Amino acid sequence: MIPTLPRPAWLRAATVLYVAAFLTFLFLPLAVVAVFAFNDAPYPAPPWHGFTLDWFLGNDAAGRVGLFRDDELLGSIWTSCVVAAWVTGLSVALGTANAFLMERARFPGKGALSMLMLIPLVIPGVILGISILAFASRLAELCGDLFGIEADFLRPGLPLVVLGQFSYIAAIATLTISARLKRFDRTLEDAALNLGASAPAVLWTITLPYLRPALIGSAAIAFLMSFENFNTTLMLVGGDSPLTIMMYGRMREGATPVLNAVSLFLMLASAAIALTLVRGGRRAES
Repeated sequence: MIPTLPRPAWLRAATVLYVAAFLTFLFLPLAVVAVFAFNDAPYPAPPWHGFTLDWFLGNDAAGRVGLFRDDELLGSIWTSCVVAAWVTGLSVALGTANAFLMERARFPGKGALSMLMLIPLVIPGVILGISILAFASRLAELCGDLFGIEADFLRPGLPLVVLGQFSYIAAIATLTISARLKRFDRTLEDAALNLGASAPAVLWTITLPYLRPALIGSAAIAFLMSFENFNTTLMLVGGDSPLTIMMYGRMREGATPVLNAVSLFLMLASAAIALTLVRGGRRAES
């Protein structure tokens, strides 16, 4: 349909209803979680019992430990941030290298390699985690039996969590950066080289600045995907639990509005990060 032509009234109404239903389905659960983070009741659900900040700040008299006084929860948030930072750095670095390899190099089996890099994206997270755990555990046993080396980093723990998440998030970073690199005008590099610039200088001053929006976007995606990952992390975690595992354990023990407070805090933090990255990407484009 041509956008400038008038549409029937029923079609306009149906479009409005569809958009309203979609936005309600998308945001209503988040709104409920946000509202009941301030509910003065020991459970995170209706009915409303009054406004309180106890689930954020705590209340010794009522025996409530708020989010900002719960060392265990704060520690799990920090653990998730550390894991996500490692996964982001590794994924962006490898994704950039893979993008140049896929878009600039020519070698036999390039198409097959491109397909193989996408396989982790279609494997369920639980299966991926179990596979990595079994392989790493066996490799640790071989190191101990053959060389007498205790490869603790191959045992369940944060290094293995980073490795497990990195195994598929790197593919997403590769696709994001490759899509940007594919549109790059290589005559800009040729012109700089003809004017006497070295290859590293061309990469640093021309190519990478052009890729900056994709690098920022892939870093944001990698960080958020790592932070919220549960399935793969559950199979590989050790003693230090990231936030998703900690919240899962708390939910099994009995949900409290503290979990709502955590969710609201993460929603606001994610929104702030997203807005910052969008502004940074626009500045990089200009």
